[in-house]
Amino acid sequence: MPNKPIDNAKLDRIVAEARHAAEQRELGYRERALKMYPWVCGRCAREFTRANLQELTVHHRNHDHDFNPPDGSNWELLCVYCHDNEHARYIDHVRGGVMAVEAAAPATGNPFADLKAMMERGKS
Repeated sequence: MPNKPIDNAKLDRIVAEARHAAEQRELGYRERALKMYPWVCGRCAREFTRANLQELTVHHRNHDHDFNPPDGSNWELLCVYCHDNEHARYIDHVRGGVMAVEAAAPATGNPFADLKAMMERGKS
């Protein structure tokens, strides 16, 4: 049985609708958070004005972007740098930490074992 051809127009519509819905959802909680909270990063305390407000993001404390209670209890304002750092820390936590590797066997070789003899040979 031959494969049914992919309807690219339909896929494009689905993606466009999903993006539009996400943008509308973001505008809603972003605008509410900016009205509720002072324009200050909750981590580094950097202050924002209308000139640089696009660098202030709304972070969802529980990492669920669809959980937007009207009291704003799941939000905090973070600058883009602190927001990226927070998400990187969360990903590391979920994965069990980037340093979670098996312990390597200790090194047994000594690169300086014959150093004195080599230096003596160099003098002569």
